[in-house]
Amino acid sequence: MTAADAIILAGGRASRMGGVDKPAIIIGGRSMLDAALAAVAGCVRTVVVGPQRPELTSAIRQVREVPPGSGPVAAVDAGLRALGAAASPLVVVLAADMPFLTGAVVVELIRHATESGADAVFAADESGRPQYLTGVWRRSALAAALAKLDSLVNQPMKALVPTDTVTVAMPGIADCDTDEQVRRARAAARTVDDAADTSAAPQANPPAPARAAGAGPVGPTSSFAASRRERPALTLDEARNTLRTDISRLTAYRADLRSVRGAALAAPLSAVGPLPRFDVSAMDGYAVAGDGPWRLRRDIGFAGGQRPVGLLTGEAVRIATGAHVPDGTTHVVRDEFATVDANNTLHRLPDTPLREDIRRSGEDRSRGDLIAPEGTPVSATLISAAASVEATEALVRGPVRARIVMTGDEIRSRGPLRVGQTRDSIGPVLPDMLSWYGIHTIARVHLRDTPNGFDEVLTAATDCDVLVIVGATGGGAADQLRGALTRAGARILVHRLRLRPGGSTVVAELPSGTAVLGLPGNPFAAVAILMALAPALVDGRIGSPPRRALTGPLHNASEIAGPVPRIVPARLDQDGGWRGDAHIRTTHLGGLIDRDGLVIVPTEATDGVQVEFLPLLS
Repeated sequence: MTAADAIILAGGRASRMGGVDKPAIIIGGRSMLDAALAAVAGCVRTVVVGPQRPELTSAIRQVREVPPGSGPVAAVDAGLRALGAAASPLVVVLAADMPFLTGAVVVELIRHATESGADAVFAADESGRPQYLTGVWRRSALAAALAKLDSLVNQPMKALVPTDTVTVAMPGIADCDTDEQVRRARAAARTVDDAADTSAAPQANPPAPARAAGAGPVGPTSSFAASRRERPALTLDEARNTLRTDISRLTAYRADLRSVRGAALAAPLSAVGPLPRFDVSAMDGYAVAGDGPWRLRRDIGFAGGQRPVGLLTGEAVRIATGAHVPDGTTHVVRDEFATVDANNTLHRLPDTPLREDIRRSGEDRSRGDLIAPEGTPVSATLISAAASVEATEALVRGPVRARIVMTGDEIRSRGPLRVGQTRDSIGPVLPDMLSWYGIHTIARVHLRDTPNGFDEVLTAATDCDVLVIVGATGGGAADQLRGALTRAGARILVHRLRLRPGGSTVVAELPSGTAVLGLPGNPFAAVAILMALAPALVDGRIGSPPRRALTGPLHNASEIAGPVPRIVPARLDQDGGWRGDAHIRTTHLGGLIDRDGLVIVPTEATDGVQVEFLPLLS
């Protein structure tokens, strides 16, 4: 069989199914993504395109289309790029939405592609319609089809289909695009399982039942109450270290650096060209050849203009800073070091220093020089430095995309307040605060206190990298988040914090790879924990190194410190260091007015102790 690589499309919004993570849906005891991976097990290399899936092995490369959610053609292009120049001659392209797909189908498609010599071979369903996301391509034909498109974003697969194709009727390629199709597929899988059970001997110890996506926990040991008893609250340093090291990295993809501010490099960035690109004048003056005096020509060299023709010995030409010096130039004489006589002859003024004043090609950067290491945040400085050496595109992770969920029946964002209601004073400003740490907010919603509201929110959280949930993190009657995380099979990273305020904080990671940052409901506590944990969460998701902490003396620490570390507003002291607020109100953000930031006060601290300062940005 001819060698083949595989591209599996595992993204998409599944809009007809309420935005669920369709490839993760369990049918017949395995996810539809697992079915696709099993079908291509014989391929040389496999790339999965879509959101980061931490459960996949390192042998499977994961990438993301650019921009995320931009359709199957953009996803195929990202997958093909990820395979690299050494890719096999054939490429299997599959969507991860076929629960009954088998390796035999893939083998048969590869056989037809090999024997027919066609540019692409597609499977046909029971109605005879070709399925363009169940096929085998000649790599060269697929690359050529992608190159012909002016844009890859939101293009249908039909835009890629070449003239020379073969369609082969295949069983088991029915896809699941609706809830009803999923129900029918699960019923069919149960029928097959029942038939197998009747022909098999009974087991003395049958295995525990598999848990479907969204189902409740199996057995009492998975209850959140047991987890709470077993897990002590983490210190702030422990929580930060956990987020930086234990949370899943986002999928790396190539992007124009100007469009991904807040991301981080997923690989070292090197200079594409030299800096300067060519020999340029470092000063306004005269490019000269040889020792003076020099005959001054009439032409002038301007930065960005046409390069003057080469100089002969004894010639000079007027030149501006940044202009390409002509061939034969030995040095540049600055304006202030030169004079021109009536015969149009250039002379160097007596007693002026001899300087070359030419920036030579590559003297700042040579092609291949390291511009920034992996993990460097994509900032204005990096974008500028990279552009100066023609490195406008790079492999990156992020930026982190957040969906904000405000909770509580008592919260109202707009309109007149009813009895028992209060104004949402933090939701409108959270997007700005998240942006301080490079987090892009894609939506802000309000969730009422209902028994299953969080189950729906967690299930649909496939279009963001972090859910920022404000409220419902405690143990009260309306606090439903922790139970929903258990039912969703989330991995708890931070169970609680040993910090005041903010002890009820919870951070988790869903099976889909989306992180959940559960903040306390009180506005000050929510903002304080966000400022304390958001940088570490971002570092963990995009692979950036920890930021350097700002530290200094807290002059009135003894007034503030207690048996548990505290986080309080503070202002800069005129003698350096800070003075913190000993008494704070957590129900609003009024205490942050005219404050420079927050300080983290250790247990039983004394005056003058070195503390960490978290600046309030604007």
